[in-house]
Amino acid sequence: MRKSTRTLLAAALVLGVASGPALTPAFAAAPPAAASQAAAPAPSSPDLSAVIAGLPRADATAALVRVGGSEGSWQGSAGVHDLESNAPADPAARFRAGSVTKVFTAATVLQLAAEGRIDLDRSARSYLPDLIPGRYARVTVRQLLNHTHGIPAADMPGETVEEWYANRFVVHTPEEMVRSATAKPREFRPGTRQHYLNIGYTVAGLIVERVTGDSYAHQVERRILRPLGLRDTYFPGTAAGITGPYNHGYQTMRLDDGTTGLRDVSEWGATDGWAAGDLVSTTADLERFTRALFKGRVVRGPLLEEMFTLPKVTDLKSGDPAAYSVGLSMKRLGGREVWGKTGGRWGYNTAIASTRDGSRTLVYSVNATDAKGQDMNRTALTLMVSAYGLPD
Repeated sequence: MRKSTRTLLAAALVLGVASGPALTPAFAAAPPAAASQAAAPAPSSPDLSAVIAGLPRADATAALVRVGGSEGSWQGSAGVHDLESNAPADPAARFRAGSVTKVFTAATVLQLAAEGRIDLDRSARSYLPDLIPGRYARVTVRQLLNHTHGIPAADMPGETVEEWYANRFVVHTPEEMVRSATAKPREFRPGTRQHYLNIGYTVAGLIVERVTGDSYAHQVERRILRPLGLRDTYFPGTAAGITGPYNHGYQTMRLDDGTTGLRDVSEWGATDGWAAGDLVSTTADLERFTRALFKGRVVRGPLLEEMFTLPKVTDLKSGDPAAYSVGLSMKRLGGREVWGKTGGRWGYNTAIASTRDGSRTLVYSVNATDAKGQDMNRTALTLMVSAYGLPD
């Protein structure tokens, strides 16, 4: 991990949230909601109540947190349901899980691989010859899943959050996104570098549909959601709103009067994410999924190791060793490996994480006002470091 990242993490841990950024006018009008604790932390559990106490703040309006595992458990929520009513945040609320969707997609592909219906070493083009052009003929399914494929990102309308907001109801099809991406030259020879992008998982979702003759969403529902009883997790399709109870998401951007402030971005289509990032879930469902995944109840047998194996390549941009496996990523925190996945949609940051043995799991949803920014949200960052410790 780069020194700058370590410094940022250290600062987050030392400063905590007591000396967070000054409140914006929108927050100043809202009295802070006290953190609620659903279960007392075990002696060895991190006390995360201080991390989320005092919400809403400039960087987040609400947070829902669950820690579990043999080292102790804790549940807490803080902040507000919305800035108009100032009602307390609903701890059972649904939220946009963003790229945590990729873990569900990877698990589905690995299940199909266990059934002999997908070969991880076979080319993506052999499954989608009508969609993947010859320049990407050597990209394998495994490379799609561990971000070593070399396919660039698809073109999307807009370059700023304000422009993306204006296009938030535009419906994108996965085929359209794959054609846009594969019309460009490859970023690198497949299997030689790593570049984290959504497009590999968009292609993987289409492969799931091609080999099963079924929709991607229904396959995940049949294979993962229903067996695990994840009743509050669903795929929104083309719907821009969140079904059921949810805490509103806000994003800092330029407003209609030319000032910079918070805009409610709870309604925002997620078709650009699809199999890479459109899932809606709850912390309870994601905690149940994380426990089952790490216990080998979702992907069984040797194929589970694909999720805990980093490719021996370097990152395209930073030159650091690869940090992403099939579906997950890994960081060494507090002297041990922590595996998991973060996700971001406008107004929402999410993460699932666990030690390899499941002794400590963490799931959070932070209603971040700087979601999808260049740096990790401060509240989310402090939660991760407080739960596991600083990088080695």
